[in-house]
Amino acid sequence: MDSIESNSKHLCELHFVFIPLMAPGHLLPMVDMAKLLGRRNVKVTIVTTPLNSIQFQDTIDREVQNGSQIQIQLFQFPNVEAGIPKGCESVDTLPSVDLIPNFPIALSMLHKPLEELCEKLSPLPSCIICDKHIPCVAEIANKFKIPRILFDGTNCFHLLCNHNLLISKVHEGVSREEKFIVPGLPHRIELQKSQLPGLLNPGANQKSNAFREKVRACEQNAYGIVVNSFEELEGEYVKEYQRVSGRKVWCVGPVSLSNKGILDKAQRGKRKNTNDESQYMKWLDSWPTRSVIYVCFGSLNNATPEQLIEIGLGLEATKRPFIWVIRGAYRRDEIEKWLIEDGFEERVKGRGILIKGWAPQVLILSHRAIGAFLTHCGWNSTLEGICAGVPLVTYPLFGEQFYNEKVVVQVVENGVSLGAESVVHLGEEEKSCVQVKRENVRDAIEKVMGEGEEQEKIRERARKLAHMAKKAPEEGGSSYINMSRLIEDIIHVTW
Repeated sequence: MDSIESNSKHLCELHFVFIPLMAPGHLLPMVDMAKLLGRRNVKVTIVTTPLNSIQFQDTIDREVQNGSQIQIQLFQFPNVEAGIPKGCESVDTLPSVDLIPNFPIALSMLHKPLEELCEKLSPLPSCIICDKHIPCVAEIANKFKIPRILFDGTNCFHLLCNHNLLISKVHEGVSREEKFIVPGLPHRIELQKSQLPGLLNPGANQKSNAFREKVRACEQNAYGIVVNSFEELEGEYVKEYQRVSGRKVWCVGPVSLSNKGILDKAQRGKRKNTNDESQYMKWLDSWPTRSVIYVCFGSLNNATPEQLIEIGLGLEATKRPFIWVIRGAYRRDEIEKWLIEDGFEERVKGRGILIKGWAPQVLILSHRAIGAFLTHCGWNSTLEGICAGVPLVTYPLFGEQFYNEKVVVQVVENGVSLGAESVVHLGEEEKSCVQVKRENVRDAIEKVMGEGEEQEKIRERARKLAHMAKKAPEEGGSSYINMSRLIEDIIHVTW
């Protein structure tokens, strides 16, 4: 295969178009990926809605100032037609979980505006990298004969698990709480049916289940899949998934490392009029190295107030300093009422900070004072914790997060589990019970932050993994090389 250098005359003619899903966990890594491609001397366009662009407009402006050919193209989100309130253009901004089924309706209405936008782009896209949850892009790419590359938002461990379970169907013959071994994996991985994502463990909402099947059907004729991971993390799973699926796979992460400057880290995903990050950094400056627990369950946190109370009391019982981000929580008013009426905020004052809204996660995790990350195991957060070199304490909630917990606890062994046993589907929170007690929280944090040989082994693995993660996207690293291969592949397809 020709090198990029020998194909340099074609680089300036390449045009990569990114179409991310309107949700922070999908949008932000695709923007980071677009920035990385833009730095490789190719033209890049990010297609999104006006309110979503606010989260990354400033960082794209800085990329342009530094010489990248990167632009943002906007289309209007079909709020009224989909029954979604004005001002809500992202899953995490919906005022109620009852509106989540309306979001796939909105996505199904994007065919015409996206087709018209692609038709007007100049030059015509050489490649479309789209979130797999926007299935109408498949028809658009076919119409214009443009290679379509999927962004899944997870990892090759998840992709291989799903593939092998869909083929073997071993999960179909067990009860909800019974453990089974996922076949065909490099490690012995046991799961319960109750821990599987919606594709294999459907919830009660038939519209959501039908949408998942539609998404899966539209994956079949994609040119390949780009993954926010790196080969040193899960190399055996990358190779095995490529083998069994026959797909082209490019691991180009961790893409959050594209945010090198303080400003990019501080503003990543920030909407206007949100919290001032400087106060948190000053507070962290006052604590010793690796002494603070960081707690965040993502932008779609659907843990019940009863469960969050147990988490809070567990944090209090550690007697360690902590930052706890409470954003987008299910029945959030109830947890906020408890924080005040129970006296929790007053009791932890000084050693605990509660952030009620957005937080600069990448910036906080990069601070020397952070010693552990209690996470819901969303893949972005998992990777960001890995890059920070801190042990992870895992509390998966839904989606593929139980898979990600297995990566942390069994594959790379840089963290410990709180012991959750069941997925809580979005919109079905009332069916859930308290899965994790305050004692679980206290004891798990001690397993990664306390004194002892095992604790030090976990911390050492976390440090080594961070070193490998940071090398991967650098020139000559595995993810840098895979980005080069992606560009070369599109050059060969186009010419």
